[in-house]
Amino acid sequence: MSGPTQQYDWGSVSGDEPPERTRPERLPVPAHVSSDIGLLILRVVVGVIFAAHGAQKTAGLLGGLGPAGTADALSELGFTAFALPLAWVLGVGQLLLGVLLVLGLLTPFAAAGLLATKIVAIVLSLGPDGPMVPLFAADGPNSLELHLLLGGGAAALLFAGAGRIAIDAGRTYQRRPLPWSVLSLIVGVGVALLVLFVLRR
Repeated sequence: MSGPTQQYDWGSVSGDEPPERTRPERLPVPAHVSSDIGLLILRVVVGVIFAAHGAQKTAGLLGGLGPAGTADALSELGFTAFALPLAWVLGVGQLLLGVLLVLGLLTPFAAAGLLATKIVAIVLSLGPDGPMVPLFAADGPNSLELHLLLGGGAAALLFAGAGRIAIDAGRTYQRRPLPWSVLSLIVGVGVALLVLFVLRR
């Protein structure tokens, strides 16, 4: 059986008018307090660690190398032409994007930028010209374990969003996260490829 229809009149033509189409309502933000708390914990842990690494690179805090030492380390990895500017961009980027992650502000974009740094770090560690590093931190310094954990955390936040305990709560890219997540991922991977294949010389 077909549903009820409405009569309409268009001059000399009459017929049955289909029901009026309505736009679908916006997707609601998932209302799970436990998920919000979990995402907050993940954001704070990942964001603080990234921000601390940024402080090490920009100001030499927490036993860091500072800009000059970071530039020397990047030169050894093949970034000879842009070592010092890249050291500043990396340090300031990790510091600011880490803070944004903690606050839950522009979360997919901040997570994509931080993920890009870990993609570069992992590729350099695994590449034929990269340093030989162990998988687990217990087996030696500069292991892949930390890169994988931080990169995985950033990737998870890129797709999961910040949750409702965040400045981002209710924003468009939180209500409809998938298109924004895919876009942010593409940008992040593009930045990583740019650093690896254009700036590494």
